[in-house]
Amino acid sequence: MSNPQQLRYSKEHEWLSALEDGVATIGITEYAANALGDVVYAQLPEVGDTVTAGETCGELESTKSVSDLYSPVTGEVTAANQDVVDDPSLVNSAPFEGGWLFKVRVAEEPEDLLSADEYTAFSGN
Repeated sequence: MSNPQQLRYSKEHEWLSALEDGVATIGITEYAANALGDVVYAQLPEVGDTVTAGETCGELESTKSVSDLYSPVTGEVTAANQDVVDDPSLVNSAPFEGGWLFKVRVAEEPEDLLSADEYTAFSGN
């Protein structure tokens, strides 16, 4: 498993892209997607919702279980990936590309996000 170096990671297994005009893209890691199993349903935050770092903002349901989705940052949701809602298996097949989950205009970025190397050491992958 390879964690892209340009991303940062949370201990809840979400990834965060670099900010583009104050907006970050968020998804779950390949490690999390594999641990979940086949994702069959995604409930994502809606555009305009406010999310808070470390708090739940949706859920992913797999054939194994239902898992809460946490936001790694605080801010306003600017986009939700309708492709994932329509085809949740994108979370498994392309967690770092087409399987992204939502975008946030970041109001406050936490200090505890991990680099790719730190996340690999943390997750053991």
